[in-house]
Order: sequence, then C-alpha cells, then structure tokens
Amino acid sequence: MTRGRFITFEGGEGAGKSTQVGRLRERLDQAQIAAIVTREPGGSPGAEAIRTLLVTGAADRWSATTETLLMYAARADHIERTISPALERGQWVICDRFADSTRAYQGAAGGAAEALIAGLEAAVLGDARPDLTFMFDLPPELGLARAAGRGGAEARFESKGLAFHQRLRERFLSIAESEPDRWAVIDAAQTPDAVALAVWRAVEERLL
Repeated sequence: MTRGRFITFEGGEGAGKSTQVGRLRERLDQAQIAAIVTREPGGSPGAEAIRTLLVTGAADRWSATTETLLMYAARADHIERTISPALERGQWVICDRFADSTRAYQGAAGGAAEALIAGLEAAVLGDARPDLTFMFDLPPELGLARAAGRGGAEARFESKGLAFHQRLRERFLSIAESEPDRWAVIDAAQTPDAVALAVWRAVEERLL
C-alpha cells in the first residue's frame, strides 16, 4: 500500500488555518483521496488532555522549556496513535500545526534552547515529517485582531504580546526560506476563496 501524504499548516494566531484545513479536506474528498484532519497540540486523547494545559491559563503559566517538553509529550502520542497509523493505511493527514510551531513559538519567540528542540525532533518525529507545509503569512496586528474576535478560553498564546508574535512571524518565514521544497508561503490577508485556491494549486503542483 502506498504511504499517505502529510500536510501541515503553520502561521500566527488568526491567520485562518483552521478554515483552510477544512476546505482542503473537502477538495481531497472531491478528488476521492482519503484524508483525515487533526491538530496540535492535540489529535489523540492523551494529546488533547495535554492541550488543555498548554492553551489555557496565564501567559506565564509555563516557561518556554516546559512548554517544549509538554508539546513533545503531546506530539509523541499524536504521532503514535493518529498520524503514523493513518499514513501507513494510505490516508493523507492534514494537521493544523506541527513541529515547526515548536521551533517558532517555544524556540524563536519563547527562548527555548534550539538544541533541546532539535534533540526532541530527532527522538520523536521519526518518519512523521511533512511532505508539504503551508505558512499562512499575516501581519501579527491583523492576526491578533482576528483572533480576539473568536473569544473562548484557549487564548493563552494570543495574550503573549505583539513582540512575541512578531518574532513568531519572522521565524516561520526564515524556516520557510531555508526549506523551499517543503514550504509554500500563502498571503493570508487574501479572501478565503483566494487562499483556498492558492493552497489547492500548491497541492496539485507538489503532491498530485
């Protein structure tokens, strides 16, 4: 059986990733490609329990190092129980955030040691490496304004301040520039229809 493809969506808060994850799933369904949608932190029962610890509470609830360890505990379970089994069944996996978010959020923006993150990547990811990663690029001021309109309890990272989110954007763009074969940078300020079209064109060109 042919292994499935692994697509990840990255970007700052309020960039519209979750909407586009759903739209890509619909396009794959229309193309008769079996796919699952998942997210991080989360994506498996154990990882969802850890998610609650990470995305709720005060901005300074955890240090960047502790966040990194929690993220990778959740990610290990997610890979073992959801991502790897789906890929082995030949399904495509569409994931709202993955390991690059740890590099950006906990690493560049939060200050966790790059060596710690690299070591955990090497130990945990295994073959679960994305075939294609979208970076939804948006000025952080606009993204945070959009995110503020969502409300809800999961706003811990949104509350970390503009400077944090500016560092976050810079790091995502630098990773994308360093790995152009894997990344596609999308202007997330476009209309949802325009973004969806750009996403689908990249999938067609690179994976189909």
